[in-house]
Amino acid sequence: MKAIHFAVPTLVMAACASQPVDSSIPATLVPADGKVVERIAARGVQIYECKANATGGQGWAFVAPEAELFDAQGRTVGKHYAGPHWEAPDGSKIVGTVKSRSDAPDASAIPWLLLDAKSVGSDGRFSKVTSVQRINTVGGLAPATQPCDAKSLGAKSRVSYTADYVLLSKGTAAY
Repeated sequence: MKAIHFAVPTLVMAACASQPVDSSIPATLVPADGKVVERIAARGVQIYECKANATGGQGWAFVAPEAELFDAQGRTVGKHYAGPHWEAPDGSKIVGTVKSRSDAPDASAIPWLLLDAKSVGSDGRFSKVTSVQRINTVGGLAPATQPCDAKSLGAKSRVSYTADYVLLSKGTAAY
């Protein structure tokens, strides 16, 4: 019976060490060698500006995100802003470059993304992150009902959104 008592905690620890791939995430958004460092939620806005486009008309152009980041307990763990950057209060900061995108399951939401990430701040919470997934998006698309015409060039619109960001690292997760 003692063997079972030791085996159960070992199995539980092993299950926690390697999280299964979420089958709802498209394969194109899963980095080959990424291990989950942390899952954080974002609540904020996507900022758009009414601009002239290449065809001589006008349209809403994405400018930047502006969001607060929260851990699983609902505590603020940072901010997300133009770049795109994710920054923690400890000074650790990453900047992302879109590697792949996929339409969100909800057509009224911004796309899901996989971004390559590079540390551009001090050591800390986000410094070991090498990839970021943006998933479970709600809202955030360019305004559909607010006009963007010659009279409104330069106007900005702030559209509410939420998303989950999965922070990943190559090799062993540090956080």
